[in-house]
Amino acid sequence: MPFPPIIAIIAFFLIIILLSGIFTVRQQTAAVVERFGRFNSIRQSGLQFKIPVFDRISGKVSLKIQQLDVNVETKTKDDVFVRMKVSVQYLVLKDKIFDAFYKLENPQDQITSYVFDVIRAEVPKMKLDEVFERKDDIAVATKRELEDAMNTYGYGIVKALVTDIDPDNEVKIAMNRINAAEREKVAAEYEAEADRIRIVAKAKAEAESKRLQGQGIADQRREIARGLEDSVEVLNKVGINSTEASALIVVTQHYDTLQSMGENSNSNLVLMPNAPSAGSEMLNQMVSAFSTSHLIGEEMKKSRGGDKSDKS
Repeated sequence: MPFPPIIAIIAFFLIIILLSGIFTVRQQTAAVVERFGRFNSIRQSGLQFKIPVFDRISGKVSLKIQQLDVNVETKTKDDVFVRMKVSVQYLVLKDKIFDAFYKLENPQDQITSYVFDVIRAEVPKMKLDEVFERKDDIAVATKRELEDAMNTYGYGIVKALVTDIDPDNEVKIAMNRINAAEREKVAAEYEAEADRIRIVAKAKAEAESKRLQGQGIADQRREIARGLEDSVEVLNKVGINSTEASALIVVTQHYDTLQSMGENSNSNLVLMPNAPSAGSEMLNQMVSAFSTSHLIGEEMKKSRGGDKSDKS
């Protein structure tokens, strides 16, 4: 016996009403259920049931971590205006979903107000350089202030980060100039030190060169003296006395010098006396000069000795 149409219609509507009492809640989400406009329960993720008609889902609350970026403009202690970006990461506490849903109408506006309050209280105490150096301290102070205030409303603060500090463009240009000048100063100091090291090294090299040159000249003259001594001994053995031997050596060196100068076409040749007695005369002049200087030195010593005796 078929059902009357009215019964089928009623059954259809009953099924629709029963199915409306079944709902699902997504992961990391909580549903707030009200009965006759009054809070009834909080349903977690999964398949859930409610009384049709009497119960309704008032809203859903996300339990995920959310981020709010707040841009604040304030002034530092040295009267520089800066724009700061503070990123606040927050979430609804699972045991305070009721407070988060009913106590606070707009949590983002509330968080923004507290961030403004903290930043404009902390930054004016610092100079611009300190703001950059102590941005972590500013973030900690912001997080602490937000935690004390937002926990009352069912929100937990995960992290507060100062992600950007942007002073006026002219201030940034001035800071870059200061940094560039400081680096140029350091570079100049290093260049001056390098020049000093090069000068010292060059002076040491020149001193060593002069020392070796002087040593070479001394060795050369020492060998010449030994050669002359040997030459005089050889000439003495063949019956030539020391005076004659010295004159012979001087004449020989004289002609050797003329020969070496003549071998160079670019040299200017100055002819000295070339008579056979030139060597002897040159030697006598040298001996006379040495004798005269020796006598003058002895007379000076005597005169100094006489002066000292008169004073005594």
